[in-house]
Amino acid sequence: MNHSLVEPYLKLLEPIRCFLLCPTPQEWIQQAAQEENLPVILLDHLHCELKAAQSAALLLRRYAVNKDHAQALLDALQPYENLVYRGIGGIEQIQQSKQLSQALKAAESQPYADEIIDKMSRLIREELHHFQQVLEIMQARDIPLYKLSASRYAASLISHVRTYEPQALIDKLIIGALIEARSCERFAELAPYLDEDITRFYVSLLRSEARHYQDYLELAQKLSDTDITERVNQFREWEAELITSEDTELRFHSGVPAHA
Repeated sequence: MNHSLVEPYLKLLEPIRCFLLCPTPQEWIQQAAQEENLPVILLDHLHCELKAAQSAALLLRRYAVNKDHAQALLDALQPYENLVYRGIGGIEQIQQSKQLSQALKAAESQPYADEIIDKMSRLIREELHHFQQVLEIMQARDIPLYKLSASRYAASLISHVRTYEPQALIDKLIIGALIEARSCERFAELAPYLDEDITRFYVSLLRSEARHYQDYLELAQKLSDTDITERVNQFREWEAELITSEDTELRFHSGVPAHA
């Protein structure tokens, strides 16, 4: 077990650990760290990076950009979706695909559109870059892509989203903050138990992703006419319930393994 690579970043993780109401259970860490479970952890991590980019793109298309640039977002994601969901293409096609390089234009009717574009487009670029890194790690270890069912984690949180605006957007941003925070916390918890290459990769993700949850929360508060603290705390409680309750399948955001 190698804690030396993670220790320099523990201070960076303090705000995240304060934000989350509970740490990842040791039972999850013990199971996820087993060598035979590395393929499913990496594959689900790959899915999570794509889903994070898709969620950010959906927020941009729904709340920020005009129609022409909404299509540019779909085009940028298509090679990744083709690979994961349809088995079409490979890392070469992804490396050659259209990147989200053009400046996205805000829709005139949307409040805070420029700030949504700034934060979410940067996040998309980072998540897609991390997707490529995970894919390269999987290929180096001959871990194949295959269909993997999603955990209940994100869907359960989304089930609490209110159905009217701007509250629906605010809830989605709060959920984004929790997912990013939990991901960072798990990178740090799992990294010491993995081989050095993956440990270094997960530590690099801590540096780049530690601020993401704050971006989501700051944007959510700006879009709200009232203090969102109570709503954030409610979602924090729902998130902690998911993390500390049992799950029958191991996933990157799953709860306590049912057979632990």
